[in-house]
Amino acid sequence: MFPSSSSSSPIVYSLTLFLSLLFLFLFSPRIIPHGNRHRERLISVQDELDDLRLFREAVSTATARGGSSKISHLGTINPKPKIAFLFLTNSDLVFAPLWQRFFESSNDDLFNVYVHADPATKIATPEWLIKANFIPAKATARASPTLISAARRLMANAIIDDPFNMYFALVSQHCIPLHSFKFVYTSLLGNPSSAHKAFLTQGSLKSYIEILSEAPFLHNRYVARGDGSLLPEIPFDKFRVGSQFFVLAKRHALLVLRERKLWRKFKVPCLDLDSCYPEEHYFPTFLSIADPKGSSHYTLTIVNWTDSVDGHPHTYHSPEISPDLIHMLRKSNTSSSYSYFFARKFSPDCLKPLMEIADDVIFRD
Repeated sequence: MFPSSSSSSPIVYSLTLFLSLLFLFLFSPRIIPHGNRHRERLISVQDELDDLRLFREAVSTATARGGSSKISHLGTINPKPKIAFLFLTNSDLVFAPLWQRFFESSNDDLFNVYVHADPATKIATPEWLIKANFIPAKATARASPTLISAARRLMANAIIDDPFNMYFALVSQHCIPLHSFKFVYTSLLGNPSSAHKAFLTQGSLKSYIEILSEAPFLHNRYVARGDGSLLPEIPFDKFRVGSQFFVLAKRHALLVLRERKLWRKFKVPCLDLDSCYPEEHYFPTFLSIADPKGSSHYTLTIVNWTDSVDGHPHTYHSPEISPDLIHMLRKSNTSSSYSYFFARKFSPDCLKPLMEIADDVIFRD
């Protein structure tokens, strides 16, 4: 005789509960984010629409001002191109005093500063950081497509704000300069007295972004959203990775703002959160496909990965700061003649010793 339904109910409930707990134990790492490292933030429809309007405005503004090659109607005689510094941050700009000293080494109006500060984090506005423009920002999260959106947002605002922004340098709150502003400017655009010629040849200006076709766990990164998730637009042999931080020429910044097809792939949430770093994948992959010869394939921001922890690079602390460290960080490990311009990652306690060697070491090229 079969047991009655009333007597079997506790067994059924217990078995169901056991199987549910087993399922969560086995599969929750792929479903539920763990801590800040795996905090996957989806992009809302409203944020997406806001960004599309902003990007269209930036492209339209650049076109109305003469596109990528004409500037004569701007009414400026011998205009000088500028570098837009784009700070992407979710904490105070601790190194703002050092950056201010960096900008003050320029006697000309050859730069602009734009800050995308995560609205969820309370950030003290550094009033003494000259020319800082805090743009309308959206929430960001590590290892999520929101960092792609924030970088694009910064470029769009910089293009709308000043037609003379010709280069766009993305840095974080943990980055520091390794040279004087004059050294950086001259390396990218030539002598300020003749830099206006860059407007006539901006179609040939190179972007400086790391683009790697070989890297550890490359396939894991490629299938982070699931097998075939990037197809057909991005076959594995077209997938690239690189540093989150770059220096893009204006023509490439406009290409990025116009791009839609690859973005639809990279904004999809990841399944393998340990291999998901969209901001390190989207820009290298797109620019490698769109203009493979127009980029350096190396970054100008040096990062020390020798003792990385939980996906974070080595963080320098106060006792490590010295003239020798600055000279070591400058040295390029590529065949290029370029020295590294910037470095990360530095803890807040580094500010004092860095300021002490700023004039005699960092800004003395």
